Amino acid sequence: MGSSEDERGLRKVARVVLLDPRDRILLLHGHEPDDPADDWWFTPGGGLEGAETREEAALRELAEETGITDVDLGPVLWRRRCSFPFAGRRWDQDEWYYLARTARTDIAATGLTELERRTVAGARWWTCRELTRAHETVYPTRLAELLRTLLVEGPPARPVTLDTEIV
Repeated sequence: MGSSEDERGLRKVARVVLLDPRDRILLLHGHEPDDPADDWWFTPGGGLEGAETREEAALRELAEETGITDVDLGPVLWRRRCSFPFAGRRWDQDEWYYLARTARTDIAATGLTELERRTVAGARWWTCRELTRAHETVYPTRLAELLRTLLVEGPPARPVTLDTEIV
């Protein structure tokens, strides 16, 4: 078992709920490598590499996928187990979602992997209202509700475990 997997064989993933000064959340637009019509929106983040911590992975992935490095990484908001098909294989993940804020809203995805370059179509800042009204697929699926709760109540005292999602 590599350090990027936990004792259950799940890929350890750190994701970032990145908010700008207007409380908009940054989401990336992804799709299957060979089917751009099979698309969804998701938070920046990815799997741990080597011996890095989840916090280190969150900051590294955010920098690679957005170019944004000047953030204060906050607490873990949510934890989620998920399983989904992507790029010809099944991914089983244990995801931790960290809160972060930034004053910078311009995006420069300069550190994408080859697979990410083929499957990430862009990024967009969303208001809670826009997310609530969206007809697109968004992961985690309750993100609009989770974001609304976060903006009204602030971060939870301890991470909230979300329902397991199997796609």
